[in-house]
Amino acid sequence: MASGLLLGGALAALLATTAAPAHQPSSAFTDPPPDKIVIKVATVNGSGCPQGTAAVAVSEDNTAFTVTYSEYLAQAGGGSSPTAFRKNCQLNLIVHVPQGFTYAVASADYRGFAALQPGASGMQRASYYFQGSPNTVYRNHPVSGPYNDNWQATDETDWAQLVWAPCGVQRNFNINTELRVSAGSTAPDKVSFMTMDSTDGDISTVYHLAWKECPDS
Repeated sequence: MASGLLLGGALAALLATTAAPAHQPSSAFTDPPPDKIVIKVATVNGSGCPQGTAAVAVSEDNTAFTVTYSEYLAQAGGGSSPTAFRKNCQLNLIVHVPQGFTYAVASADYRGFAALQPGASGMQRASYYFQGSPNTVYRNHPVSGPYNDNWQATDETDWAQLVWAPCGVQRNFNINTELRVSAGSTAPDKVSFMTMDSTDGDISTVYHLAWKECPDS
């Protein structure tokens, strides 16, 4: 097997994709090009990405895709709803790669804003798994109050620990992100919140893909 192609290696074909809004289903590929990478969005679902509030686009060099949210916010304290402390969004992707190659997510960059009162806390969590696979990778990023600023988190995976798509089998890829906020006991009467991405959409969540050749069958 040839050595792996990491983030923008020898695949030079253009990518066929468009930005897709939340909750818009997309069928499997009927006639995928044999020499191009194509990523389609099957579903974007969750309390953090209601219909029409999230979009996905893929880079022209085939190495990354971007998710933009506009209403992904968790909050607690004050008059917050009891269910508002946790929000999530699950992204389900259909990925076609040229014959003989497979892929994995090598890193993911998350950004947002947090306003946490003293004693409050927040957490961003993400899990990654292929449809039908028991292997799920989790990453947690806590934020402690007092805090009133942008936040950024990066999930990175060593090459040897990447969870690769099974060769020769079409399996949808799932990324489930989550925000949690706890008001704590110091200032429970004041609202604390945490967002994923800015509300004007000019900050994005970027997922970087790694590529390698499958062994000969």
